[in-house]
Parts: sequence; structure tokens; C-alpha cells
Amino acid sequence: MSTARLSLPFIEHTELSVARRFWGSMIPQDLAMDLGTANTLIYVRQRGIVLNEPSVVAVDQETNQAVAIGHEAKEMYGKTSRNIRCVRPMKDGVIADFDMTALMIRHMLGQVRARNIWRRPRIVIGVPSGITQVEKRAVIDAAMRSGAGEVMLVDEPMAAAIGTGLPIDRAVGNMIVDIGGGTTEVAIISMGGTLYSHSIRVAGDEMDEAVQRHLRRSHGILVGIFEAERAKLVIGSALPSGQSRSMKVFGRDITTAVPRQIEITEDNVREALNEPISAIIASVTTAIEQTSAEVAQDIMARGIYLAGGGALLRGLAERLQRETGVIFHRAADPLSCVVRGVGTIADNLKTMRRLCIV
Repeated sequence: MSTARLSLPFIEHTELSVARRFWGSMIPQDLAMDLGTANTLIYVRQRGIVLNEPSVVAVDQETNQAVAIGHEAKEMYGKTSRNIRCVRPMKDGVIADFDMTALMIRHMLGQVRARNIWRRPRIVIGVPSGITQVEKRAVIDAAMRSGAGEVMLVDEPMAAAIGTGLPIDRAVGNMIVDIGGGTTEVAIISMGGTLYSHSIRVAGDEMDEAVQRHLRRSHGILVGIFEAERAKLVIGSALPSGQSRSMKVFGRDITTAVPRQIEITEDNVREALNEPISAIIASVTTAIEQTSAEVAQDIMARGIYLAGGGALLRGLAERLQRETGVIFHRAADPLSCVVRGVGTIADNLKTMRRLCIV
């Protein structure tokens, strides 16, 4: 008799635990995604950023099956056989190849939710502010096709401002410049709303292509897009650094078609980057000119915040400050600002869902 009384609570507790685990697996899991041109980041509620992979897919053209996705696919870029094609399915911040994007999202979601096969997660995705209705629908359809139960979209500048820690709900002008892989987003935010927003398709990718064009024109060598990106990251700058930095790059001679190695300097890369940087400066200047006197006063007092991978370019904040006359602050971790902001919305959907545009 006493044994039965002792075992009953244990049985009830065990059954309750099993039930909780079962029904817990049925509850949608909230995720946040920065579906970027260069990299895709995923944030899981209460766990933080769990995935950061290049937005690259290697696919077998005969079977149409993915051979590699993310870092492994990026390593294969430009080095595959004729049967395997490496694709960057995102272009200028939006979907360029729907099927490959859906495949990439499905694979990445599988990596972060493999243990919870019952769940169809709710996903909040950051998208460029200049995205069209057709492009919004493409993002939603790709995510739904990849296993999402519900998809919400939020403007990347708003997400970047939240991820940077700006007081978006206060009656104060917050200006954010998010330089990603495909787009540069310039926005002014106050009282939980966007006062001004503009997106230009000049960002990290355009900088890499500018380096490619410059080396082809001035040195007669054709380098791959990731070799151009490497040159930008290693010795690229917006202003002279005062150091004689140089590096070797590999490519193909455009006259002889023979592989060739040359040494380039910081000055070479800075000259190549001048055009895209000037376009970003023009966009920032236009935004400042469009603001009211009261908001302009806030911006002058508080400064402008830089987010996105492009913010890491040496001397960029200083050059923007020199050209505009406004102080620029670089976010502590500019690469993850958008996904952290979208993640904050996913963590607080009840109170912050109003910030979603879909």
C-alpha cells in the first residue's frame, strides 16, 4: 500500500514530463533570420545566434541536388566540374534564384531544428527597405516552402537599429546606415516608426566588383570575386592609413590567359573603392537633407550609427564624418546587428510584432 502511494507521484511526474516534451515539440519555435546576399544568419529564441554561413549553394546539375551549402560551397566556388554549379542565390538583398534560395533555407533550418521534427517554426526575416511586393512574396514563399509555419518580415534598417541598441521608441531621431552585401540601407527612426528610409544597391558586393574592374583595367589581370573580396578585407581602406600595405593576388592574364600573380597596394584598392563609397556618402547626405530641423538637431547631437559588414572597412567612419560633418559611430558587432535586432523582435513578438511590415 505504501509502495503504491510512493510510486504514484513518480508515475504522474514522468507522464507529465513526457506530455510536456511532446506538446512542447508541437509549439512553433520562433526563429529570426538575416537572409543576406553574402551571409545568412539564424537566431533561435533564448539561444542566440546559432548559424552564420555564406549564402552559397553548390548543386549537381544532373540530379538538381545540393552538393554543399554555406562555407563548404564557398570553398568550391569557381573550382567545380561542369556537372556542379555554385550559385549565390541572393542578389542585391533579394532572391535571384528562388529554387536555390528555398533549398538553402531548408538546409539551414534543418541544421538548427533537427532535434524537433514536429515543429513548424515561426520565422521573422530581415529584408531591405526598398523591397517590392513581388520580392516580399518570393521571400515568404521560399521560407514557407522550406518548412516555416508562419513568416513575418521586418525592414533591415529597423532591425539594425534595434540590434545596435538605439532607443527606437523614444521621441528622438536615430539615424542608421546598414552596409550589407547587396544593399546599403539609410534610415531615420523615431517613436517606433521610420521617418525616412532609402535603399541603394551599392554595398559589399559592389565594392568587390569595383576591385575586380580596377585590377582588370589597370593591371590586365582577371581575379575571382572572392579574391577581390580578400583584397578589400586585407588592405582595403576609405582613407590613407599611413602604412605601406600590400599583398599578392592571383588571377588570369587577360591577354595571354596564363595564370599570374601580382602585388597590389592599399592605394590600388582604395582607388577602386572610391566610386561605391562616394555613392554611399551621397545617399547619407540626401537623407540628412530630407530631415526636419528638429530631427537634424538630434542627429548632429547623437551622431549616425554604422552597421553591416561594410562598416568594417578601414577609415570608412572617418571619411563619412569628414564628408558630412556628422560624427559616425560603428556598432560593436556590425555583422550581426540585423539578426540580433530581428531576434529581439522574435523574442518579444507580442509587443514588437507591430514593427513587422508583413
